[in-house]
Amino acid sequence: MSALPEHEPSWKLPHDVKTQLLQAIADMLDRAPAGLRMSFDEFMHWTNEDTHAEWVDGKVLMPSPVSLDHQRIADFLARIMDAFVTMRQLGLVVTTFMMKITRAGREPDVLFVAEAHRNRVKPTFVDGPADLVVEIISPESVGRDRGEKFFEYEQAGIPEYWLIDPRTRRAEFYRLDDQGKYHLFEADAQGIYRSLILRDFWINVSWLWQTPAPEVALLEICGQEYADMLLRRMRQQGLTMTEDDK
Repeated sequence: MSALPEHEPSWKLPHDVKTQLLQAIADMLDRAPAGLRMSFDEFMHWTNEDTHAEWVDGKVLMPSPVSLDHQRIADFLARIMDAFVTMRQLGLVVTTFMMKITRAGREPDVLFVAEAHRNRVKPTFVDGPADLVVEIISPESVGRDRGEKFFEYEQAGIPEYWLIDPRTRRAEFYRLDDQGKYHLFEADAQGIYRSLILRDFWINVSWLWQTPAPEVALLEICGQEYADMLLRRMRQQGLTMTEDDK
């Protein structure tokens, strides 16, 4: 009987059987199959909408649960960005949605895909880089957000990357230069940062810690344009303004 070639498996499993086995092991361990490797396709079969996980070089990573402040900032940014993008038909804004880039599958806290790149958006993931990514730093994610993800997003060519740290109340805004390297852009003296990718969209950094009602922020950002849209929606719903409202 001839010896098997070194490092060559003695038998191979069909894709669907391998995926089922990985899921069974994960269920028994009540966590991701740490130490086991899988392709991105296998990872997408293994995970589901209730699983917060990322895929890097064939390995599954399970981030820790986020804090209330983390979620509050993510929700606030997603709401004002989505309203702005929807109003101007600029593309798509989503939260914690899988983004496949080079050798990683990440779930940014907020991401924006421009209408010109809408073909990258698949039913369960973005197949390629988003145009703007926001990561909100948690104590356990500092290394990833400032290290691995920073370089992954830079190499993937994501034009704009926001890093927000609720603990230090610091917001950093990075943009790619002509050589494909990130450079830091600070808010101005009034605390205003104007996005390069989302033209005419800006935020007052203090909003991130105070989180006013999204409607209040949008009225400041868009002014009459947003007010007119609200009035149109009210009329479509059969609502009218009272004399006290005028």
